[in-house]
Amino acid sequence: MQTTILTTLFLLFVKHFICDFPLQTWPWMYHNKGIYMHPGGLVHAATHGVGTFIVMAFYDIKVALIAAIFDFLVHYHIDWAKMNLNARFNLKADNSEWFWIALGLDQLLHHATYFIIVYYAFIYYN
Repeated sequence: MQTTILTTLFLLFVKHFICDFPLQTWPWMYHNKGIYMHPGGLVHAATHGVGTFIVMAFYDIKVALIAAIFDFLVHYHIDWAKMNLNARFNLKADNSEWFWIALGLDQLLHHATYFIIVYYAFIYYN
């Protein structure tokens, strides 16, 4: 079971990298995540939900669907909040160390989401 948990976390982290970086290269997506319900942010969060579903479907379809919806909703709102924080305080990579702190917090919260998913799937659910 420990190997399964660690493997799942690793796959969710790889999924996160793929969805957050290589699959988020279009300006309409990353420029508009701070506009609530903009398709760019929704599509980005949906890629995370689909990726989480794929990873979790190896174990249980019902859990995979719940995890995908949870990841979609949480990822969307974390990104929306970070974008609004950056805009409100004019935080940019080249003008403030707080930009990097916000980015780091964003990534920490996303990864905490995966720990919650794995806890639910393998500890609480079983």
